[in-house]
Amino acid sequence: MWTSGLAEFPGAPVSELETGRGCGRCSLPCACGTAPVLLLALGNPLMADDGAGQEILARIASEGPAWGEHVEFVDGGTQGLALLGSFEKRKAVVFLDAVRLGDEAGAVHLLRGEELLRMGGRATTAHEGSAPDILRALELLGERPTEVALIGIEPENIRTEIGLSRAVQDSIGLAAGLARMTVNRLLSQAVR
Repeated sequence: MWTSGLAEFPGAPVSELETGRGCGRCSLPCACGTAPVLLLALGNPLMADDGAGQEILARIASEGPAWGEHVEFVDGGTQGLALLGSFEKRKAVVFLDAVRLGDEAGAVHLLRGEELLRMGGRATTAHEGSAPDILRALELLGERPTEVALIGIEPENIRTEIGLSRAVQDSIGLAAGLARMTVNRLLSQAVR
């Protein structure tokens, strides 16, 4: 797991951090160090396109969006339910993953809220602990973030192999851009 060390998001709305209302996990102005928004990559890069989430996360981190302590970047890999502690008192989460919804390989998907929860009835990822599975467990614990989204890329190959297919690789930039826009929208809502 790793967190961002990026600079303050320019033009960000006045946040709880600046007003002294705390980050949601404590009453101090972010003394606990928890970002209100979690950007979480899921998947297994040893299973070809199932590593799309990590590639999207790496692209966003390399381009250096200046969200500062408002967004935590986490590579959750295939940890599934072991990640539940990462969600405590978060206001928003954006999952990044390969997701099978029946479209053409490389199609980029944005799912939010209840739409994301409904997709869990069938195998949509190659790993255990999909976003819907994690969200249902968080609901049982009373810890589900208010705002949830998933940016997913339709995989072409899910097999033991290192590296993404051309179709998925070509969609990483689009998915990263959509994830940045989603995080910016959530920041305008979540950290007030």
